[in-house]
Amino acid sequence: MSASQGRLLGAEGTRVNLRFLNSLPDLVPDPNYVQASTYVQRAHLYSLRCAAEEKCLASTAYTPEATDYDVRVLLRFPQRVKNQGAADFLPHRPRHAWEWHSCHQHYHSMDEFSHYDLLDAATGKKVAEGHKASFCLEDSTCDFGNLKRYACTSHTQGLSPGCYDTYNADIDCQWIDITDVQPGNYVLKVHVNPKYIVLESDFTNNVVRCNIHYTGRYVSTTNCKIVQS
Repeated sequence: MSASQGRLLGAEGTRVNLRFLNSLPDLVPDPNYVQASTYVQRAHLYSLRCAAEEKCLASTAYTPEATDYDVRVLLRFPQRVKNQGAADFLPHRPRHAWEWHSCHQHYHSMDEFSHYDLLDAATGKKVAEGHKASFCLEDSTCDFGNLKRYACTSHTQGLSPGCYDTYNADIDCQWIDITDVQPGNYVLKVHVNPKYIVLESDFTNNVVRCNIHYTGRYVSTTNCKIVQS
């Protein structure tokens, strides 16, 4: 029995019907896409107001002492996620329960599509974290022979088999706030469908880890690869 099937055992320990297992979505993040374009940006807090509303900054950005002219340091990186399964990946919330965010002019159809952590390379301790709600779950591009069927609208969001949902590094919240992180060696962890709320045929390919070397001004990213956790 594979590790992915082991995740999907029934309450009594019985094996899930393989026909059911093979009719599920399967999200896989692209490690090369993350590695290719990771960089550090410095931005004044006044330019990050929408992101601040969506809690995309570290806690020190929300203290009474914080001012609009404070500079935040952001570890930015892109993400591309493919649905290589046999079924659509759909938001777990029904459409009437999606949340409208007026600042960014989009709907949140899931509480959390991806979770981002920065870990100390030596100890594995979390030193910073970020999150990104699935504000635009859609078919950005598709493999040859697969048609786009979902777009970022108030009526339909999802990810079709053979298609990719792509988030460029320059969009809001596509980052980890590392303002309070010291120079050193770290691990960037990108986890899609992190709470396993939407059932997939394989949960062992949902995590990308990358080695990060942060100088205090710049960052180098190496050895990005898919891991089980």
